[in-house]
Amino acid sequence: MLGNFVYCNPTKLYFGDDSLPYLNTELPKYGKNVVLIYGNGSVKKNGIYDEVTKILEANGKNVAEISGVMPNPTLEKLYEGITIARNHQADLLLAVGGGSVCDYAKAVSVSINCNEDPWEKYYLRFEEPTCKIVPVGCVLTMVGTGSEMNAGAVITNRETKMKIGHVFADENIMPKFSILNPKYTLTLPHYQMVAGIYDIFNHICEQYFSGEDDNTSDYISEGLMRSVIHSSRIANKDPQNYEARSNLMWTATWALNTLVSRGKSTDWMVHMLGQAVGAYTDATHGMTLAAVSLPYYRHIMPYGLAKFVRFAKNVWDIDTSGKSDEQAANEGLTAMECWMKELGLVMNITELGANEEMLEGLTQSTIVLTDGYKALNHDEIVDIFRNSL
Repeated sequence: MLGNFVYCNPTKLYFGDDSLPYLNTELPKYGKNVVLIYGNGSVKKNGIYDEVTKILEANGKNVAEISGVMPNPTLEKLYEGITIARNHQADLLLAVGGGSVCDYAKAVSVSINCNEDPWEKYYLRFEEPTCKIVPVGCVLTMVGTGSEMNAGAVITNRETKMKIGHVFADENIMPKFSILNPKYTLTLPHYQMVAGIYDIFNHICEQYFSGEDDNTSDYISEGLMRSVIHSSRIANKDPQNYEARSNLMWTATWALNTLVSRGKSTDWMVHMLGQAVGAYTDATHGMTLAAVSLPYYRHIMPYGLAKFVRFAKNVWDIDTSGKSDEQAANEGLTAMECWMKELGLVMNITELGANEEMLEGLTQSTIVLTDGYKALNHDEIVDIFRNSL
């Protein structure tokens, strides 16, 4: 492993099918005023809302609510949440939902006591908070983002058609605790389940496809990817399989809690491309990643050929004997494509609502990062989006 790094993750996890009662352990650590944050009502239909509010009431908490957090949280919704949390003098933000709800809670947490516009400060200038951060706790109901154990927060500006994620450096922005009950994920529609599965897988890919040194993180990543592939196939056939769903939940957390990024560079261009699509179409995040992944990886493969050969061999069990590196690498990506189709993922951006007329706008909305195997130029981005149609 090259270079120097610091690793610290202060989030406490409670995992299992009887993990929610641990809220009783955590809530007394914070003040009386809690803001309960959730999405568009599924937590009320499946009973999780009632379970959580009963525990909040038993702990004597004064609760305000921010409901209706959408899958791609908007800047307007962020402003609304800041106002509610300020008026309530929030001591704790409790996110109950999937990654978007957890992301949103963190964005609110760094903005409540900030005197500047959060979009300008955090998402355009990528500055760190200089104000008091309100702590966040999570009760996870959908897996994929890893937001329950990291400091990332993605917000969409509909006016400018920009969807930007900020992974904050301050460890205090990470959730103080997260409750992970795999049973809460069993009621998800198939479309959302497989979108989350691909989100997990691509998080690992984004950290794997970079660097050329012999790095422990890459070995861990290969194990995590194999686990996702194995469990996804079981869950795809039997969504109620608790073992598979619990493995996916645990893998999702470790895919993006900063562990496998230590000691190496990372790429993240699939996310930049996918987030541009999401900003234009409001499509499900995991599906935007699936739709652009293969055109991107086929484009950069010649620049990181050795890693793509390793990916084929160690993740997809491709027999590389007697084959050129190019042939082996391509067979790995073909195996990945077959798996994606097996799950039922969206494989093009047209199905998500994008079209030829959007190509230039999508390209302009794509933030270019330079730590992967190839820094893309304007024309390359246009070509990748065109090949994703």
